Amino acid sequence: MCGIIGYVGTDRGDDALEVLLDGLSQLEYRGYDSAGVALADGGIDVHKREGELAALEAALPRERFDGDSIGIGHTRWSTHGPPSDANAHPHTDATERVAVVHNGIIENYQSLRDDLAAAGITFQSDTDTEVVPHLIGRSLDEGLDHEAAFRAAIDRLEGSYAIAAVFDGTETVYAARHESPLVLGVADDGHFLASDVPAFIEYTDQVIYLADGEFARLTPDDLVITDANGQVTDPSVETIAWDPEDAGKSGYDHYMRKEINEQPTALRECFRGRLDELTGRVELPELGDLEPRRPVTFVACGTSYHAAMFGTRLLQDRGVPAQAFLASEFDADRVPIDAESLVVGVTQSGETADTMRAIREANSVGATTVAVTNVVGSSAARETDDVLYIRAGPEISVAATKTFASQQAALTMLAAALSDQRSRALVRELRAVPDQIQSVLDASRAREIAETYHGAEAYFFIGRGYHYPVALEGALKMKEITYTHAEGFAAGELKHGPLALVSEETPVFAVVTGDGKLAEKTIGNVKEVEARGTPVVAVTDGQSDVERYADHVLEVPATSAVASSIVANVQLQLVAYWTAHELGRSIDKPRNLAKSVTVE
Repeated sequence: MCGIIGYVGTDRGDDALEVLLDGLSQLEYRGYDSAGVALADGGIDVHKREGELAALEAALPRERFDGDSIGIGHTRWSTHGPPSDANAHPHTDATERVAVVHNGIIENYQSLRDDLAAAGITFQSDTDTEVVPHLIGRSLDEGLDHEAAFRAAIDRLEGSYAIAAVFDGTETVYAARHESPLVLGVADDGHFLASDVPAFIEYTDQVIYLADGEFARLTPDDLVITDANGQVTDPSVETIAWDPEDAGKSGYDHYMRKEINEQPTALRECFRGRLDELTGRVELPELGDLEPRRPVTFVACGTSYHAAMFGTRLLQDRGVPAQAFLASEFDADRVPIDAESLVVGVTQSGETADTMRAIREANSVGATTVAVTNVVGSSAARETDDVLYIRAGPEISVAATKTFASQQAALTMLAAALSDQRSRALVRELRAVPDQIQSVLDASRAREIAETYHGAEAYFFIGRGYHYPVALEGALKMKEITYTHAEGFAAGELKHGPLALVSEETPVFAVVTGDGKLAEKTIGNVKEVEARGTPVVAVTDGQSDVERYADHVLEVPATSAVASSIVANVQLQLVAYWTAHELGRSIDKPRNLAKSVTVE
């Protein structure tokens, strides 16, 4: 959600405009509806356009910026005011002495805007962000220097923000963050800042993660970080373990397809060093000495919430009390948690605003907190007591795929560790999952299914037990990238209302594996829709006779219910992908959605 890029280079550094445009192109996956840049060599020069980055590039007088070495850029996802040239970032003060870009929500912007308007300021946009440059401008009028004026403005803000600013007449970028991600890049020929590492990974793999309440001052030769009181801090510089090729498409038409196909590799990395087949133990030393069989509360959003539901079932089946909450609905005053509680935040980016709020509430009552995340150095990783990395590597497509599978895998290991379970069978099953997924990728008939049903009115997904969260995730993927109505249900709930919606134009995808009681009951639900003329697609390992009642079959290898849920999910991801492909949708950047949702 929104993207920031900033750069200040030395005489031997790259042209700022090219760095900014490269960075913005790498941040397109986050979701946006306008883009802009501000160059600050010899005056503030702002260019911004509604629409995709190509519209901005077409409007830029590039020859004017040859040799410029400092600037900031932004891709905006609308919150205050519709997409427009005027509402696009960067924003300036009345006399264009400062330009600002911002991610997040300034909650007290209306009162600030009213005060500034009363003082004679005329606003050019509907955004909350525009108050920031005007606040800075007022402080400059009062005689404060650039840094003091920037700090004074930040001190008046309430809400979440990652903010970067450039000033006329200085080769310096100023930045600050509160509850919105900002990462700094360190290179020999300049310094970078961005909302995410891919924006500058082509130029450096040396990064510093700015913490809440910290300020940064970037010049060509220096990078200084200070706390809220102005005291210089000594941050650690981390090396990113992946290269620019990892964040590219590698010849695929879409990032989503590439990332679906990367799941065997991602899962092997998730399992690396954590599974001991000889003893049947799961080893997670990064979690320290968490007390086994302690009640667990999960908080998460979207795809991560479906993974949390999966984790809840895993723990409950092992005798550990567990519950999952949508992070946006979590309230520590209502949910009975205290210093004896274990709260697990599941978040791919480690920056999801609702999940971070829930984690902070849990921290405030003294609960032990654990983050299950993909991003080293993220807010979730820094603000929890322990962190379990899923190790999926960079995921660029807005629709999560390999990170969901890696979350399922990581939570399976977490459940084994928290239940103090030893099982050679489980370890063997998990080790086999990457190869099983590869077999699905090699032989899937999902494209044929998509070609048959891409004109459907709606899609329904059903499953029981471990397959219920998978059904929910299958529906979410379908609606995210095809823009077609799709719903997931616990299979037994069909008869309690949703059956009124099924018809010959509403295919039902049923996840049925094994031959036990849950499979038998789900087959009964399949018969209910089959009897009403509804097309049925069975995702199955062939151990039951569900094929008799299905119009089409998507095969998965036979394994346990836990492992088969990870594998079956891949078939549903492929169905969604190929359906969106048939419909000509924007697969990697679906409308109205963002990759990392950093507002509540």
